[in-house]
Amino acid sequence: MASENDKAVLWTIFNPTSPFGEIPGLNQEEEPADDDCSFDPNLLKQVKNLELQGVSAAESGDLKTALSHLNQAIQILPMRASAYNNRAQVKRLQGDTDSAIEDLEQAISLSKGTGRTACQALVQRGLLLRLADRVDDARADFERAAALGSNFARQQAVILNPYAALCNRMLSEVISNLRNPKVPETQ
Repeated sequence: MASENDKAVLWTIFNPTSPFGEIPGLNQEEEPADDDCSFDPNLLKQVKNLELQGVSAAESGDLKTALSHLNQAIQILPMRASAYNNRAQVKRLQGDTDSAIEDLEQAISLSKGTGRTACQALVQRGLLLRLADRVDDARADFERAAALGSNFARQQAVILNPYAALCNRMLSEVISNLRNPKVPETQ
């Protein structure tokens, strides 16, 4: 079993843009990830081990080995969402954004859009879509992830909300005018 520190390190590696300290479930009791109960326990143990090896390889910078381990995990249990989510992160680190998005979509689909894996996949896809200037799609993913409990996604959804942006800009102008009132020019 991974320690809390190990979980924090892995979370930071695979979710580099999330705020430090936002690690879902870190201080909660362990629970089965998504639909893990529906898989053969021996195969599940093997797949989890491959995923951990993949994450460890990615952590050490060996993305080729990481991808190999995660591909093996997917071959063994192709209906388990977690491996797709982890493989997407490796593909993203390799610069293969389109393929990473495909894996994230598969993770979201397999998880039925619920649970920890779906939340992580939605946040990651939202970030990739935002980088691709697909703001409306990104905002939709952040809103879904926020509904699943991600504070980071909630913040991103607010930032990308055009009405919130307009209100923030207007509020900033009002505060600026209060701090630095415009003095009428005298002739």
